[in-house]
Amino acid sequence: MVAGLNSAVAGAGTAARRIARTVRRAGGRRGRRALLLGLGAPVVMCCCAGGLVLAAAAALFEDERLRQRPTSDICAVPLAAPSPEALASLDDEQWDHARTIVAVGMRSGAPPRAWVVAVATAMQESSLRNLPHLGEDNDHDSLGLFQQRPSQGWGSTEQVLDPEYASAAFYERLRQVDGWQHMPVTDAAQAVQRSAHPHAYAAHEPLAVALVDTLTGGAVTAAGATATAVSAAGDQTCPPWVDAGDHGWTRPADGPMWSGFRTAHRPEHYGVDIGAPRGAVVRSAADGTVTRVRCQASLRGQPYSCDVDGTPAVAGCGWYVDIRHGGDVVTRYCHLLAQPMVTVGQQVAAGQPIGLVGSSGRSSGPHLHFEVERHHLRRDGATVRLERRQTDPVAFLAARGVVLECAGAPADCVPVHGDRIRLS
Repeated sequence: MVAGLNSAVAGAGTAARRIARTVRRAGGRRGRRALLLGLGAPVVMCCCAGGLVLAAAAALFEDERLRQRPTSDICAVPLAAPSPEALASLDDEQWDHARTIVAVGMRSGAPPRAWVVAVATAMQESSLRNLPHLGEDNDHDSLGLFQQRPSQGWGSTEQVLDPEYASAAFYERLRQVDGWQHMPVTDAAQAVQRSAHPHAYAAHEPLAVALVDTLTGGAVTAAGATATAVSAAGDQTCPPWVDAGDHGWTRPADGPMWSGFRTAHRPEHYGVDIGAPRGAVVRSAADGTVTRVRCQASLRGQPYSCDVDGTPAVAGCGWYVDIRHGGDVVTRYCHLLAQPMVTVGQQVAAGQPIGLVGSSGRSSGPHLHFEVERHHLRRDGATVRLERRQTDPVAFLAARGVVLECAGAPADCVPVHGDRIRLS
């Protein structure tokens, strides 16, 4: 049982109170904005250009990356088809609680499959309702969305009736279940809940997948989380858990490249633009540590909101994330739809969702602007300077087994000006 929601976890573990404080921000306007999504056409004409800045901090979920690949004796098979038509039966209260559960999962660093486990659990336990004590009909002292019991160490009565706290408590206990990532959803839920009906959660899995996908613009399907783990003893074909190249790199977003690095038409475009629809998932291109999460937008010298679409007249990347990887490589992800899912210092795995495609900052339509920068210390006698080299992401990823396809003419995609080098 977890007493950790009321104390800091030593070393590299997660402090659950810190999680609860963090995820409370997800329930506010910015957090919910990230979960109220519409889809748009991937129209890309212009975006930002800029450098990358490094930082470092301790990470949430540092001990255990929730986006591990399956072990060799685990095979993934498709779930039953999601049930989008059943979404119409949910009322506003149920949608609101589902949004909170997913937002808390995003902020805590849990991957999309964990969001499905949590939502399916709440569907079974409370029908996505924050249930108070039901008198003689109550099961012991079970309360709230997940029917958590204060007497069993879940927290006080007030805490377990707080949907954000209750969700954080669930994710914290799920994190402690060894190998939960490769369990069927019902088994992962049962490992946390210890219910008298251990297989009941399975019935809610298709609707949970559809609900979370709807709230996040397809994050579950895009992350490859719509699979139930089974023994590989059968004749199943095992798809990869994450589409990573031989060197551990993957595409930061699904979609073709609309505009390349320093082309003849755009010599000051220091990244590539990937045409993806509004609300599509943006993923970390490799394992790394988040070094910056920022809103960068201004119009004629005055601050400009990153929570609305930008225009070509706006300066800046909008909502963006920087991630530092091994080998002194930094990647940047610009024009996100809303405040990113990750926090500075958080460790992320290749393919882990970090945000959603948007059009914030200097942008004329939804897309992801993606940059790669390499750092090197240059010595000149007693002087040591940092060389920051922005390089073509297409060539960089191709060398690591990841292909970005050009959707236009070669002049739109082929770089002609070489790397951009700055010294500091």
